[in-house]
Amino acid sequence: MNMNDTKCRLISAGFVLLTAVAAYGASQQNRGLPSGCKESVMSEAYWKIWNAEEQAKIDADIERNRKADCEVKLDGASVPEGTSVTVEQLDHAFHFGAHIFNFNQLGKTEYNDAYKASYGKGGIFNQATVAFYWKDYEPIPGKLRAVGGVEDEEEYWNAMSFEAAQHHKYWRRPAPGPVIDFLKAKGVRIHGHILVWGTAKPYWIYDWYCPENEKRVLEELGIPNHADFLVRERAGAGEGYGFQKPWSEAWKKLNGKMSEKEIAEKMPVFTKEMRRIFRKRVMDVGRDFGPVVDSWDVVNESCCDWMTYWKARTGLPVWKTLRYGIMPGDYPLHALLDAKEAMKPSADLCINDFVVGDDLRTQIVQLEAEGAKIDIVGCQMHIFNTNDCMRLAKGASNVNWIGTPKTIQDKLDAVAKTGKRIHVSEITITSPGADEASRQIQAVLTRNTYRKWFSHAKTMGITWWNTVDGGGVYGEPLVSGLFTRDMKKKPAYNALDELINGEWKTKTEVKADAEGKIRFRGFRGKYRLTWKKPDGSVSSMNVFVK
Repeated sequence: MNMNDTKCRLISAGFVLLTAVAAYGASQQNRGLPSGCKESVMSEAYWKIWNAEEQAKIDADIERNRKADCEVKLDGASVPEGTSVTVEQLDHAFHFGAHIFNFNQLGKTEYNDAYKASYGKGGIFNQATVAFYWKDYEPIPGKLRAVGGVEDEEEYWNAMSFEAAQHHKYWRRPAPGPVIDFLKAKGVRIHGHILVWGTAKPYWIYDWYCPENEKRVLEELGIPNHADFLVRERAGAGEGYGFQKPWSEAWKKLNGKMSEKEIAEKMPVFTKEMRRIFRKRVMDVGRDFGPVVDSWDVVNESCCDWMTYWKARTGLPVWKTLRYGIMPGDYPLHALLDAKEAMKPSADLCINDFVVGDDLRTQIVQLEAEGAKIDIVGCQMHIFNTNDCMRLAKGASNVNWIGTPKTIQDKLDAVAKTGKRIHVSEITITSPGADEASRQIQAVLTRNTYRKWFSHAKTMGITWWNTVDGGGVYGEPLVSGLFTRDMKKKPAYNALDELINGEWKTKTEVKADAEGKIRFRGFRGKYRLTWKKPDGSVSSMNVFVK
């Protein structure tokens, strides 16, 4: 018979949390240890933080927040009482993701195939973040890399050395069209990243649309041509994205000598053009991909700017920022309003930031008060310094916001006060080194942080950032992937596979009652129910535990 998805009726949850500690059991004293990893790779101080009591609390929260009771009336005229029904989970409601920026760029077809196999059935990712970085998507005005060209073909990258690939202008920036076609065929949820981000705005906005007489205003202050571009390019990459210091120094010249009002008065054409061009950007992407993309990071890393300006909103068409230079006034708000208009109503609109906590919550509340649609809050967590991961292994509690279970809980609780779902949107947990012990450290850190994130009631997804060693931006750590450079699975990949496809996937056998109903408890997601009819034929149906 045809299997039609139906939504099961949830039974009121009757959670017995008192059993959590007992179920933990002496035989599983350290649930924070992935298979194949030695407890000794982490210090006693680490295990004191991630102790059995904390692990049991995480288990209890996972049971409460990620699972549901379900009652289903089986399809068919008559299902005899006592019929055995196999309940098998096919997919998760929770979004386990990774970016797919290295699509067809890994230098060998066998590497690309292994990379692609990690998405969809048989892999660990049911969501993928697709690159929509503006300056790469639209390298010159009106030339949109929607469907790609020669520079997006696998053969083009296979003929290139890894070093050359890392320095190519489209490294980690494949055209989105072919990537999305692949993901749709695999049944993988599609997340677009990013519509508006100051770091990714094209240099041509200034070069093409700022009149020459208005450019003189900046040149008199020592800001070079390509003012929003070349400062970064000349600085190059490096520790903490090395462009930031020279970028800040250059723009201090502007910030110290000219107010937003003076900029608007002396550069009236350019400041108004920026707003038009930023809006057109969102509308262009919405026209081409709005119908097929499930969710969008609309504005990226804007919290610092918003918190600087919201107390003194000028109403002017320009903001001057240390991170991004000149930006349209109120750009986070306008980006969200434009996206609400450009994208399909069912698309989730997200705000994404490395600021996690009270300031981000304040920004969201204020943006919504002005009409913005925000469905999901993206919270980044990058540990790019390999020494920081070793510090965690030795028991440090003050590294980013994952040092302790309490730190994670407090940060997510602060954002959750908005009532929004939370996407742990960009994850980097690097190995301290390339040796086996370092890879096991990465795996232990990965397992414990994922379990804690997964346990929170408002978390809806987690996205690993660079899944391949060396697959990041030039200058980022070379050992932060879930795969080695030659696409061998690292212990951290296996740790996630154990969770996503093992520990967190329900498969059970239940009996039908006299009314042809079954009841089971499982992780939220899509299930196939299979049973034999009296004539010996096999029947099945799909349900979704919501």
